[in-house]
Amino acid sequence: MIEITGLTHTYPDGREALAGVDLSVAAGEKVAVLGPNGAGKTTLMLHLNGLLLPTSGTVTIAGTALRRRTGAAHLAAVRRRVGVLFQDPDDQLFCGTVRDDVAFGPANQGLRGAELDARVAAALASVDATALADRAPHHLSYGQKQRVALAGVLALEPEVVVLDEPTSMLDPATRRELVAVLAGIGATLLVVTHDLPLALQLCPRAVILDAGRVVADGSTASLLADEALLAAHRLELPWGFDRALLSPGAITPGSITPGSITPGSITQGR
Repeated sequence: MIEITGLTHTYPDGREALAGVDLSVAAGEKVAVLGPNGAGKTTLMLHLNGLLLPTSGTVTIAGTALRRRTGAAHLAAVRRRVGVLFQDPDDQLFCGTVRDDVAFGPANQGLRGAELDARVAAALASVDATALADRAPHHLSYGQKQRVALAGVLALEPEVVVLDEPTSMLDPATRRELVAVLAGIGATLLVVTHDLPLALQLCPRAVILDAGRVVADGSTASLLADEALLAAHRLELPWGFDRALLSPGAITPGSITPGSITPGSITQGR
């Protein structure tokens, strides 16, 4: 589904944010993208639907390649397949009502009438936000905004969903609710996050990005169990995290379900 080869990106001020990224993600995989601040994670995310284009190298989504000079037709094809949830939902909520916000993308793709209404209703229901349909987005709580923004992404029925720090400003209960939604998404999922338990809970596979390069790629549990690797790239498990969860065989894709990592699974030791 995603094939990234030799991807570099240099910003106009000369800063090289990506320095030769190679990454392959199969259809339906859920992959966490980890790394310290300034590693290039968000820059990588913005390449996945053509919000940024490579300085060199190639990003290929379901067979459609994005290069430094990519035509509008290729960009449109990729953007139909890849939905992005930004870290701040206010960056993508702008209509007068929640219903109109969620309908905006599908309407621009040509949906009308009953088909559009059904698409919006299904997207709102999938994030438990049906009751918010007639509310003004700017009057919602941050967690509600996050769910509505995700509904707007899901309403486009993307094959790939990319999330940038989806839990960074959520309280524990709202985080749990969002994780339950994300766990049920059938699309290919890339989660850019500093929340290492979230990576473990949602994504069987993780990559670590640092200084614009992929420095590790493997099972999430095995990467998080490597204390030297985490320290080398300024990553830390939260205080009191039960490291037994990282033991071989302790975590499998089927064993991590919404709510399975709870306060009761945390001990006072590391």
